[in-house]
Amino acid sequence: MDTTLSRASALFRLHLAAILFGSTALFGEAVQTGPVAIVFGRTVFAVLALSAVAAWGRRAPWRGLAPRGIVALCVPGVMLALHWFTFFQAVQDGGVALATLGFASFPVFVALLEAVILRARPPARDMLVLLLVTAGMALITPRFSLADAGTAGLLWGILSGAIYAGIAVFNRYRAPAATSAQSCWWQCLAACVAISPFSTGAMAGLALRDWLLLALLGAVCTGLAYTIFLQALDAVKAQTVAVVISMEPVYAIALAWVAFGAIPAPSVVLGGALIIGAVLLASLQPARQHGA
Repeated sequence: MDTTLSRASALFRLHLAAILFGSTALFGEAVQTGPVAIVFGRTVFAVLALSAVAAWGRRAPWRGLAPRGIVALCVPGVMLALHWFTFFQAVQDGGVALATLGFASFPVFVALLEAVILRARPPARDMLVLLLVTAGMALITPRFSLADAGTAGLLWGILSGAIYAGIAVFNRYRAPAATSAQSCWWQCLAACVAISPFSTGAMAGLALRDWLLLALLGAVCTGLAYTIFLQALDAVKAQTVAVVISMEPVYAIALAWVAFGAIPAPSVVLGGALIIGAVLLASLQPARQHGA
């Protein structure tokens, strides 16, 4: 029986994954605890969900991996814990819009890191992306003061994007041969282990409501979202994937509008349009040729 997804079904799953990924920002506001507890809860439930998927498919996450390869997969996992911490800190300081738009700058950092690795001058298109993102950031910044919570949130979001860019570049150039499901499982596990020493006090006194929200964040918005995202990859082009995933900030801001009544200011809408336009431009450019 052919289990290949139709293009329409794949696009539906891809957009659903983008909505679930974008909704993670809402948990930063909804869960009544700090970023450490949110990251720890997310990773615990994500590992449980991904383990269930692996068991159902009878594909052990460690199958075919050498110990050295497992260690290499865990390196970006530690970075992932830091990325999620900075992202949820951004949400709690600056709100969903500023956090997600700050994070959306990560393609700029990917381009800069690749220029350093390849020892090549960034193409003109990358420079245009950088200018558009910079202009967008200037528009959405509440005021240029580190004492302002909104500015702090935006800076945390930008830092989150920079860390995520490091993860993406590491996975592209240094990650061992492993399936996407294996990479996700090991990286979530490594993130869980990395954040756990700091989570003991942070998890104390969490209400049942918060535990349920963390379970949704980890199992649905991470484990399920990543699973349906992988299912869609074989049926759509890479550029289509990039365009849909770049809509995450739009979905996140729209969901925050519905859930919390957080209506973005006109300057945030304009700045966000510039940033998302820059991300789309970066996503649609031809793939660079890297060596074997």
